[in-house]
Amino acid sequence: MNLAIIQSRACVGVGAPQVTVEVHISNGLPAFNLVGLAETTVKEARDRVRSAIVNSGFEFPARRITVNLAPADLPKDGGRFDLPIALGVLAASGQIPMTTLNQHEFVGELALSGQLRAVKGTLPAAVVCREAGRRLVVPDDNGGQVALVGRDTHLSAPDLNAVCRHLSGQGHLSLKEPDNMETVTHENHRCLQDIIGQQQGKRALEISAAGSHNLLFLGPPGTGKTMLASRMADLLPPMSDTEALQTAAITSLTERPLHEGNWRQRPFRSPHHSSSMAALVGGGTVPKPGEISLAHNGILFLDEMPEFERKVLDSLREPLESGEVMISRANSKTLFPSRFQLVGALNPSPTGHYEGQLARSNPQATLRYLNRLSGPFLDRFDLSIEIPALPRGTLAEGGDRGEPTSVVKARIERARALMLARAGKVNCLLSSREIETYCPLSKADADFLETALHRLGLSIRAYHRIIKVARTIADLSGEQDIQRGHLAEALGYRAMDRLLKQLTSLAS
Repeated sequence: MNLAIIQSRACVGVGAPQVTVEVHISNGLPAFNLVGLAETTVKEARDRVRSAIVNSGFEFPARRITVNLAPADLPKDGGRFDLPIALGVLAASGQIPMTTLNQHEFVGELALSGQLRAVKGTLPAAVVCREAGRRLVVPDDNGGQVALVGRDTHLSAPDLNAVCRHLSGQGHLSLKEPDNMETVTHENHRCLQDIIGQQQGKRALEISAAGSHNLLFLGPPGTGKTMLASRMADLLPPMSDTEALQTAAITSLTERPLHEGNWRQRPFRSPHHSSSMAALVGGGTVPKPGEISLAHNGILFLDEMPEFERKVLDSLREPLESGEVMISRANSKTLFPSRFQLVGALNPSPTGHYEGQLARSNPQATLRYLNRLSGPFLDRFDLSIEIPALPRGTLAEGGDRGEPTSVVKARIERARALMLARAGKVNCLLSSREIETYCPLSKADADFLETALHRLGLSIRAYHRIIKVARTIADLSGEQDIQRGHLAEALGYRAMDRLLKQLTSLAS
């Protein structure tokens, strides 16, 4: 038989659509034709495959070879189809049996020597292969990623020869994986007690971590904003297996290596303020995930926020609401998940201070500086708090270091357990209807909140966000119902709104 059919997987966003590699060998002048909307990197497979087959001790057919990658309308790129194409040539020429080919799927790039090299996006392929009831064969360097799906499900190989011996029944492949696949326990966790003072900032950090609320730190330089934000990741509970697989699948699409030893640790992304929109949101000719997708199920920290381009920050508004981003191109649309927690930090003026002896800019200049951030973008923050300079004498006396991270984290985990038992999700994800169900307010408390809302000039979105923050505060206290004190504390975390209102009044 001169026709062989091999199954493989493409890489489109976080999806892995099936690609059927059809190889036909016929009489005629020697030729190697590859069709099926293949990009240049795929078409170059003909040279890699020929050399790999010869250097692996097999015979390359001196006949007319036609390779079709179906479906024809699906774009294909990269070297991931080298291995299935080589196996198709060997099977169609009768050098390896076809009997076991339909039980496997193959992904891998070939070196000229026949060695297998790692490719991107093997984790999504492993997930869908398991659902299809087939075993995925990948290069050894991808074995650790594939092992996250199931150690007994898929296989890895060092070279083309090993795969052929396995298919011929002359050898056996196993899955090469790191020695330790469990979550790594870091002994040098940064503790909240490293930060002197700033108890209100630590309290806001605790509330934000418990309910996954977006948090904004506002204050002069050197007061601990970045240090507080960096402690957020250590306060969050580890990801579930489902969340970890989602995040690892996105990471596997990038050039960044996936560290299987700490794959349940929530990501903490901190892009520089010079980042472009494509770097932050995602993009490219072949769409790749941006920082917001790499922070999926974790934290995106934006330091010095006014230094980012305004249109770049505004591009985050829709993903913050929907939890996903759609990258559209002329011939395709690629969806990336982006459910992240946003933490920001900024100085209140271009000189760092807006009041006191160190203030060197007038209210008009300060307002222009803060107006680099649009109102709708700032409206996405559930909490904003000012981190002031420490009072004189605090450093000399050692200051109040508060509770260690372990104590605060235990309180956060208890609060999250209440949220999940009540609504099956953290408080920041509650819809408006779920707010009515799980966060009811008395008539007096509702009037109190609406009056405060009008005085601050806040939106209805802010109204719902304040209620969700109050619900989290109640959960941290172990209270069943939201009390007036919880609402008052939630309203206290609106420092940015008060500052903007104060500056607008002074500037006018």
